[in-house]
Amino acid sequence: MDLELRHLKVIAAIAEAGSLTRAATGLGLAQPALSAQLKRMERALGGELFIRGPHGVRPTELGELVLERARVLVPAVTELQEEARRFSRKRAAGGADQPARYRLGGTHGPLLGGLVDRLASACPGAAVTTYTSWSTRELTGLLAEGRIDYVLAGVCGQSRPPSVGSGGAAVVWRQVAVDPVFVMLPEDHALASCEEVPLGELAGARWTNVPGDGCFADCFAAACARVGFTPEAVYETDTASCVHLVQVGRAVGLCRATFPPTPGLVTRPLLGSPLLWRHLLGWHRDAAAAGAARTVLAHARAVHAGAAGLSPSYSRWLRKPQAP
Repeated sequence: MDLELRHLKVIAAIAEAGSLTRAATGLGLAQPALSAQLKRMERALGGELFIRGPHGVRPTELGELVLERARVLVPAVTELQEEARRFSRKRAAGGADQPARYRLGGTHGPLLGGLVDRLASACPGAAVTTYTSWSTRELTGLLAEGRIDYVLAGVCGQSRPPSVGSGGAAVVWRQVAVDPVFVMLPEDHALASCEEVPLGELAGARWTNVPGDGCFADCFAAACARVGFTPEAVYETDTASCVHLVQVGRAVGLCRATFPPTPGLVTRPLLGSPLLWRHLLGWHRDAAAAGAARTVLAHARAVHAGAAGLSPSYSRWLRKPQAP
């Protein structure tokens, strides 16, 4: 194992806490996982870094040597990272002598492509790049590290996205839109002609959905429990496979209301909207990025409105008077 900056941060955290248990809590790790990580670092460095005792841990001579270096290296690299982030964000905001740059991160969904198209059309000289991940936490970390400029993601209901990335860098989130979660059905399904589908009527179905690292799976299970059933099976897979499983009748799917019309299936709102999805745009909390972020947010909201207008089932749902 090659020693990395994150390993030095872990060693410093253990020394400061004086206990593996307290250090694990501060780092957000399970204590056994931290112990295993420490053993790997000790093997890489050729000896024990800490002496374990009934009252905690204390550094060995080798540990003191490593800590001495860490106290110099960690602040220096952190300062370098901050300077690089500030430089990147200023460059991303654009200037008189250079085009803007938009490095977009996004989870699975139809809005990222639309945002790329709008930014490329509005800023022909801009460099627009994308990075996708199932994990909002991963994208937040990349944003905080300055490796991407904006994140287009989503969270379930009223839950909050990660607010702080690695190194404590704060992230700003603004709401793009809130949608009800729809269900995908084969076009010949018995409930396909319903304007709204009672969740309880799907008690015997197998389900498919795209993966994620938020609370949506738990919220879905809770919504099912409220109407008296436990899902028989939930296949977590990519969007294309979800669509295929629904088209061939192997499952019914959960999807965003903006899901585009697709041959072989229909999308319908769930009665009473038991599940909601919030589309969010995130960026680093930095004044240099604020002006450009407002522009990107306006484009993202326009993309969502356009996607909603292309979905016949969502358009009908939006026109229907909603209960207060």
